[in-house]
Amino acid sequence: TQMGLCFYAKSVVLTTGTFLGGIIHIGLQHHQGGRAGDPPSNALSKRLRELPFNVGRLKTGTPPRIDKRTIDYSCMQEQPSDNPLPVMSYLGNASQHPQQISCHITHTNENTHEIIRNGLNESPMVAGKIEGVGPRYCPSIEDKVVRFCDRTSHQLFLEPEGLTAIEVYPNGISTSLPYETQLRFVHSIRGLENCHITRPGYAIEYDFMDPRDLKNSLETKFIKGLFFAGQINGTTGYEEAGAQGIIAGINAALFSQEKESWCPRRDEAYVGVLIDDLITRGTLEPYRMFTSRAEYRLLLREDNADLRLTQKGFELNCVDNHRYTQFCEKREAIAKEQARLQSMWIQKDSREAKLFSEKYRTSIEREYSLMDLLRRPEVTYTELMSTFTSTSTPTPAVTEQVEIQAKYAGYISHQEKEIEKQKYCEEAEIPAYFDYQKMVSLSAEVRQKLDKIRPKTIGQASRISGVTPAAISLLMVHVTKFKSAV
Repeated sequence: TQMGLCFYAKSVVLTTGTFLGGIIHIGLQHHQGGRAGDPPSNALSKRLRELPFNVGRLKTGTPPRIDKRTIDYSCMQEQPSDNPLPVMSYLGNASQHPQQISCHITHTNENTHEIIRNGLNESPMVAGKIEGVGPRYCPSIEDKVVRFCDRTSHQLFLEPEGLTAIEVYPNGISTSLPYETQLRFVHSIRGLENCHITRPGYAIEYDFMDPRDLKNSLETKFIKGLFFAGQINGTTGYEEAGAQGIIAGINAALFSQEKESWCPRRDEAYVGVLIDDLITRGTLEPYRMFTSRAEYRLLLREDNADLRLTQKGFELNCVDNHRYTQFCEKREAIAKEQARLQSMWIQKDSREAKLFSEKYRTSIEREYSLMDLLRRPEVTYTELMSTFTSTSTPTPAVTEQVEIQAKYAGYISHQEKEIEKQKYCEEAEIPAYFDYQKMVSLSAEVRQKLDKIRPKTIGQASRISGVTPAAISLLMVHVTKFKSAV
C-alpha cells in the first residue's frame, strides 16, 4: 500500500470502480478523485501500467443530487412501485419487505435547453478536456440537447436515494457543466424551481484494463490469482459490476482451494454473455448488458433464474441448505404438477369438453390432456382449474412456472436444439500452448488476433471480431491434429 503495508493472499479481486487515475470534471475545472470526496488510486494505476496490461480510458457521469424537502411534487407525475411488489429473493414473501415509496417524473423544457446550449462553451466535453469515451446509452443532458436538437423536452425520473434518505437522484440529467449553470437549468425544470442542490453533477474519467487480457474466470492472463471485476473491465452499471463480482469472488475462492474455475455459459446466465463478450471482443466504450446481446434469451428469463442457477450455486457452496431445500421443493412441485396435467385427459364429448368449448368458443375435436389445453395462448392456469375440478393447490410461484413452460414449450425446445448444435464448439477446448503462428493457412490478421486473445474454446474463437467461419473450420482441423499428436 502507499503506507508500505503488505497484505498477502493466494488470490486477490480488484474492483476499482472509477478510482484508477480518476479525474473529476465540473465545467472547465478538474481535479483528481475516485469519486466526489474521495482520492483516486494513482499508485495502483501506475503499478498496473508497468505490467503487461493494455490500459485505456473511459468516462462516466452523474447528475446533481437534490434535497427532496425542496421539491414540489404536486406538479409531477407519480410513478409508484409495481403491484404485486417484485422481489429479488424467492425466500420469504413480499409482505416482509419495507413499504415502498414512489418515484416521480418531470421533464426539461425549451428554456432548460437554451440555458444548457448557452453554457456549452464551459463544457469539458466540448472543450476537449475529456479523453475517455462515455456510455453510449446514458448520455449527459448536454449530449442529449446537442444530438437531439429537435426534441423540446427530455424525461427525468426523481428517484429517492433510500427509504429515509433526504437526497434525490434526478435520473436523466447527468452533467459536467459548471455548478452555476447546473443550478440555472435545474431551476428551470417544473417542480424544481426552488430546489436545493446538495451536490453538483460531474464527469469522471478513469483507467480500465482491456478485458481480452482475462480468462473467463475473470483471472488475469498475466498474473495468477489476480482477478478483475466491474468498471476496471470496461463495463458500466451496478448490475454488471455486481454480477462480475460474484463470478470473480467465486473463482478467487476456488483458486485459493486449488479447484477448477467456473463461469456460466452464454445459455445459462446473462453474466455468461457479458463475460464472453468482454474476453472475446473487448470494448471501446463502457459496456452495458442488454437482453438483445443474448442469443438464447428465451431461456434466460427472470422467472427461471433459480431453476437455472441454484443447483450450481449449491455445488459451489454459495447457496445454504435452507435456500436449497426450498428450491428442491419448488422444483419437485413443478414437475409433479406438470405430470398431473399431462395425465388428465378430456374426451371430446365429455361434460368438461362442452364447458371448455362454451367458455373459449372453440370446439374440442379429439382427446386432449390438460397440459395440451394450457399451451393455448387464451387459456390461463386459473381458468383451466375452474373449468375442471381439481384438488391440487400448488403455490402461485409453481403455477406461474408450469404455465410459462407450457406456453413456451415449442420455442424453448427449438432453442435447446440450437444450443445442442453449438455445444461441440463450446466444449472443444484449444490447448493453452497451441501455436497459432504455425497455421500458415490462416491470414496474418486472424493469427494475430487468436494469438493475442488465446480463446479457451473453439466457440470463443468463433466470436472474435474478424475471425471468419472458414478460419474456424481450419482451426478445428488443426486443433484436432494437434491433440492427436500429443
